[in-house]
Amino acid sequence: MESKVQSSKFKVQRPKAKGLLISIPDWRNDGVIQSKIDKGFTLFELVITLTVLAILVMGTIPLTQNAVKRQKELRLRETLRQMRSAIDEFKRDTLGACPAGSITTSNQAGGRGGRGQPNIPADPRSRVVIDDCTIFDTENLDRYPPSLEVLVDGVKVKQRGLGITAGSGLNDGTKQATELGEVDEDVLKMYLREMPVDPMTGESDWKFRSSYQAKDDESWDDINVFDVRSASQEEALNGEKYSDW
Repeated sequence: MESKVQSSKFKVQRPKAKGLLISIPDWRNDGVIQSKIDKGFTLFELVITLTVLAILVMGTIPLTQNAVKRQKELRLRETLRQMRSAIDEFKRDTLGACPAGSITTSNQAGGRGGRGQPNIPADPRSRVVIDDCTIFDTENLDRYPPSLEVLVDGVKVKQRGLGITAGSGLNDGTKQATELGEVDEDVLKMYLREMPVDPMTGESDWKFRSSYQAKDDESWDDINVFDVRSASQEEALNGEKYSDW
């Protein structure tokens, strides 16, 4: 009988909506003390969790900012490369163009008997020659582009080496070989698709340097565009200034 009485003291009740009720034997008063186990986080646990999250967020913000800045730097380098390549291409197309006092470029076929300027050291990468000599003034002797707008708007060109000086047309009404270089229509060549924007400043406020200026000159002399740099005075991730790129 005693074992049955003691076993009856352990009573387990079904969990209710607000918690789990567990019967604990009390041998002192032969009763039951109920203990309630609540579900959820305590205030201390919430504080610890929010602290850890704050540390993680504060650690990722600099990484995100550096990633955005690095993308802008890559765009800046690519934009500078495109503009400098366009300037060099324009310079190659001026080789043999615009003799002194000329408005247009004469026949570019070199060699014996040519009507133009013989022995012109044309760059093999250049397929055309600039035919508008009015864009150059007397100070721009190096024949670099006078502005970036010229590279965007385009300049009139003619194909190199078409003025052959011998031979004749095969049939009646066909052009003579000496007339192949005479093209009536004006051909414009664009060196840049659009005016480039500095990704660091968000504007087309580039700093220019002519072929008659030193690298550390800050003001442009308006003669020609020999080099272009960013107008931003900020420092890059590698410690250099963007204006020095």
